[in-house]
Amino acid sequence: MTHIHRVALCCALALGAVLPAAAEQVGEVSTSFKLLGANNKIVIEAFDDPKVEGVACFVSRATTGGISGSLGLAEDTSDAAIACRQVGPIRWNDELEAGEEVFKQRTSLMFKSVQVVRFYDATRNTLIYLTYSDKLVEGSPKNSVSAVVVAPWGADPAPEAPKYDK
Repeated sequence: MTHIHRVALCCALALGAVLPAAAEQVGEVSTSFKLLGANNKIVIEAFDDPKVEGVACFVSRATTGGISGSLGLAEDTSDAAIACRQVGPIRWNDELEAGEEVFKQRTSLMFKSVQVVRFYDATRNTLIYLTYSDKLVEGSPKNSVSAVVVAPWGADPAPEAPKYDK
């Protein structure tokens, strides 16, 4: 991490900003063999919602191998899936915003990324997570959605509805 990145992170934390979650890779499978460079793969990554304690999401996405993929020059496809689950008592760490980005991962050198945004359905007391791919010029309609009902956990009661800005 460069000095500028450290300063920006410290400033964001000092101002109370919640940054999108960082993912942890939990597994991968090869989908095709490449003679030179890495194989094409499906990667599974996990991240915790930065504003909703007790919710974890798992994203699977395709990664491009070969020489260009190994050098970070290839553009990954827009294929991704998501599953989010309650993994502990749910607690709101901050006010939620409609369509708020909770995760973003670059999938090409400059212009494409896969991201996850969160919505809250107050009628059903449910968090909804949507993953999709965007691109500077043209995004993809490929997407996946997962929902987490805000429920009690063990002896802990379900939390009151979050502050939510539509």
